[in-house]
Amino acid sequence: MDAVGVNELERAGLELRRDAHGLVLEGNGMALRASFDDMKRRLLPGKLNHELLVRACKVKGVAAPRLVDATAGLGQDSLLLAAAGFTVTLFECNPIIALLLADAVERARLDPELAEVTSRMHVVEGDSVAALRAFDESVDVVYLDPMFPGRTKSAAVKKKFQLLHRLEMPCQDEKALLDAALGARPRKIVIKRPIKGPYLAGVKPSYELCGKAVRYDCIIIVRDS
Repeated sequence: MDAVGVNELERAGLELRRDAHGLVLEGNGMALRASFDDMKRRLLPGKLNHELLVRACKVKGVAAPRLVDATAGLGQDSLLLAAAGFTVTLFECNPIIALLLADAVERARLDPELAEVTSRMHVVEGDSVAALRAFDESVDVVYLDPMFPGRTKSAAVKKKFQLLHRLEMPCQDEKALLDAALGARPRKIVIKRPIKGPYLAGVKPSYELCGKAVRYDCIIIVRDS
C-alpha cells in the first residue's frame, strides 16, 4: 500500500489487514470484506434478465458491449453487468476501496461459479474523471453511481458500510463527472439515483427506469455515422 492509502486509513481511524480469507477493513468494532458470494443467486439467468440495472444498460444490436463503471465501489453492480455479458472496466478513486475490490475480484476468479463472469471485470485504481477525459478506447456505456449525500444518513444503511462512508465522500463535482462521461462518447450513459433524487448535475435524461427505491436515468448519445 502506498503512502496515500496509509494516510487515508489513519485519517479515518481504520485498519486494513489480510487474513486467510483475503483483505478486511476494520474499525469501531465493525469489519468489512468485499465479496460476491451473496450475489450468486442474482446471477441466475431467470433473475438476471429482470434486474433493472441490466435492462437500463443494455444496448440494442451490440452483442458484447463494453462498459465503464466510473464509480465502482465494491463492484456489485459491475458483477451483475459482467454476468449479463458486458466487459466492464471498474474505476475506483479511493485506494483502500480499490484494494478491497481488486481482492474480491481476484478471489472470485478462483470460484468456479464466478470465474467466467469476473474474467470480464477489470479493476483500475484512479480518478475516473481524468481517465474518461483521456479515454482512447471505444465504450458503449458509462455507468455512474455517485454516492448520494442523503443516503449516508439513512437508518437503512448497513452498519458495516459506515466504514466505506468514512473513506469516500459523496460526489463533490457532479458536472465534471457527467461532462467526462459525455466526453468519452459512449452510446449511452446510465446514472443511478434515489427514486426521488434530483437529476445528476441538473441534466434531464432521455428516459428513466424506476424501481421501488432507485431510478436509472439513461442519456442516449447520437453518434455521427
